[in-house]
Amino acid sequence: MRALLDANLLITYLLNPNSESAAVRIVRAGVTGAYRILVPESLLLELQNAASGRPYLAERSASEALERLLQVLRRIGEVLPSLDVSVPAVARDPKDDYLLAYAVAFGADVLVTGDRDLLVLGEAAGVLILSPARFLEALQEAGRL
Repeated sequence: MRALLDANLLITYLLNPNSESAAVRIVRAGVTGAYRILVPESLLLELQNAASGRPYLAERSASEALERLLQVLRRIGEVLPSLDVSVPAVARDPKDDYLLAYAVAFGADVLVTGDRDLLVLGEAAGVLILSPARFLEALQEAGRL
């Protein structure tokens, strides 16, 4: 199973890696090989900018933890190059369209997000769009957890 994770899941993991939240459990499951994490370079940059550019996040997460997470994602994930195509408008929030474009272009089975503007779609061009809780259920049903 190939999954693209929205940055909000990775930020949740970064802020509280010992939590048992769905987002944290999903990141752990990907790191241990329960599914393949697709990692767009632009998402890594978004994560780095969000974690270092927002005072709330910067004071709650150590820069070393961010660097470790980025290294792990690059090592175990499938790092995706930049898309050099225009991204069609699909989501209610145009800032989310790039995630759908990556998911479709690189053959993701699922896009995992907590973003309601994406979740309302349910599916786009054959890519399921699931909440963290629903993706955990899917992993359990498939015997991957």
